[in-house]
This record gives sequence, C-alpha cells and structure tokens, in this order.
Amino acid sequence: MAYDPELADRIRELLSGAEGITEKRMFGGLAFLVHGNMAVAARSQGGLLVRVDPAEGEKLLGEDVRPMVMRGREMPGWLEVDPGAVRDRRGLERWVTSGLSYARGLPAKA
Repeated sequence: MAYDPELADRIRELLSGAEGITEKRMFGGLAFLVHGNMAVAARSQGGLLVRVDPAEGEKLLGEDVRPMVMRGREMPGWLEVDPGAVRDRRGLERWVTSGLSYARGLPAKA
C-alpha cells in the first residue's frame, strides 16, 4: 500500500461530516480533497502532506514540519509533517484543520 492506512482512517474520522470531501491517490499517498482541492494527504512514511496558505507556510515550519520539495524546488504552501507530530489526535487535528480551512477557501474544481 502506498500510504499509511491507519493514518488515512484517522483522517477520515476527523473529516466525517465535512462537505465536499473526496479521496484520491496522489503524491505517493492518499489525498483528501475539498471540492477538488487537496487539503491533506496521508503519506507512506506515516506523516502528512498539508496544503496551507503560502503566505503562512513559513510560520508553520518547525522541527517536525518542513516545506515540500519537488524536483529540487520548495513548493510554497505545501508542508511535510513528520509522523511524530500527528501521533495523537490533537496533533493530527491541528494539521487536518489547517489543510481543510485553506482548501475550503479555494475555488471549487469541476
């Protein structure tokens, strides 16, 4: 399996009842989208990929959080969150809520 299924189930639980949620395999994991925009993804290593406001992304960096790098380039607004930061419900909820909040503010994709 290309993603951590236990983590995906925990994300599903937090998103249950949220409007417009779909799932799609992407970025080597299982992404959760809001009206077609990725909010958060469960990664194979047990951590998350979270989409946030690019203007706020740098403020969220820390020991367990770094910018996503694709093809040698940092991707503004995309963060990799280590498994340790989402072990408990509170940690996971923080990042799922951040991704959900940003994705909800984006125009819906057809």
